[in-house]
Amino acid sequence: MRDDELLDCLQRGAFGYFVEQTNSANGLVADTSRAGSPASIAVVGFALASYPAAVDRGWIERDDAAARTLVTLRFFERSAQGAEPDATGYKGFYYHFLDLVSGRRVWQCEVSPIDTGILLAGVLTAAAYFTGTTAVETEIRALARKLYERVDWDWARNGKGTVAQGWKPETGFLHYRWQGYNEAALLYVLGLGSPTHPLPPASYSAWTTTYQWERIYGADVLYAGPLFIHQFSHAWIDFRQIQDPFMREKGSDYFENSRRAVDIQREYARLDPNEYGISGPDCWGFSAGDGPGPLALRVRGRNRRFFEYVARGVPFGPDDGTIAPAAALASLPFAPAFALSAVRHFLDLYPEWRDTWRLPSGFNRTAPGADSRGWICEGHFGLDQGAVVLMIENHRSGLIWKLMRNSLPIRTGLRRAGFTGGWL
Repeated sequence: MRDDELLDCLQRGAFGYFVEQTNSANGLVADTSRAGSPASIAVVGFALASYPAAVDRGWIERDDAAARTLVTLRFFERSAQGAEPDATGYKGFYYHFLDLVSGRRVWQCEVSPIDTGILLAGVLTAAAYFTGTTAVETEIRALARKLYERVDWDWARNGKGTVAQGWKPETGFLHYRWQGYNEAALLYVLGLGSPTHPLPPASYSAWTTTYQWERIYGADVLYAGPLFIHQFSHAWIDFRQIQDPFMREKGSDYFENSRRAVDIQREYARLDPNEYGISGPDCWGFSAGDGPGPLALRVRGRNRRFFEYVARGVPFGPDDGTIAPAAALASLPFAPAFALSAVRHFLDLYPEWRDTWRLPSGFNRTAPGADSRGWICEGHFGLDQGAVVLMIENHRSGLIWKLMRNSLPIRTGLRRAGFTGGWL
């Protein structure tokens, strides 16, 4: 199979998750394909951004995609916003997980700035794509603007420099904040770009002062162990050759940094320092995902501890030998040849994945599973599938990047953060 044929199968297989796992009555999308899963607002954001790619690829009709998008935006615009413990959101933000049917908060989860940011990135993608004069597309743009402008980004700082990781009606703001290099680049850019309740520019510099610059395997890199950190903001923002003050000082950019992160992952897999039996530089993808734990076993003469869902990272861990294959595939724009080689390796190990062309959240060849090939995650996770759809599309056509380059909130936020150069 040629590379373009393989990518078409994998991208369409990942998009199928949103067709299968969306509640058509409100547009909410299940966090996972497992029975009883609630909706994840971040997965909804990925779904909204996936519809334009699906239309351009001929997988769904434009009217169908617009109708799905409008249902979703109407739900969030009309949903309960308030301090009640069973609301849908507060201060324009939304709770991390919502009941798939009622749309109300579940699991006593937090109002989540980062997940709201990913949701709104999808909303803004829809507004940038559906530019027609029909009543449906006109309403999509109006609702997108309303949803974005009512978010009180400055409230999320709680009077401090950086953004808090969340808020709960029972206890107030969470102790932890968005500090250190992570997926929050998208959050800060959207917050800075707001015309109504923006983050102050100082909040971005307060974030970058917490970065950790490292030299790993001979490469200088802004460190973040899990691979998804190097991908999620890149799904929407084209960081190629644009630099903020931090990256200008380092003579790099965030896209190049992600490319170096792939090199580090491959080298770590080649070295296999924990002797998990990883089969060389084509078996990488250390990221957030499901795992075989919690479990402690003695395997091949060594005591092993396996984790459940956790953000795995290299080279400083945690690492229990679990590989997230979708994370390798979503690295396609940074290192096309390496990503494709890894995916072909995974499909050789597990040829049955070709039945759906949808990669699971993880596999672990050291942990016990259904057969001698080890443990394989049951079901699929929406975040994995969304990242695959968007990053394959950015590699193939640059569609999402092009849409977001023309999005005023993105352009304004980047400039207020101090980005210059390149397409900006």
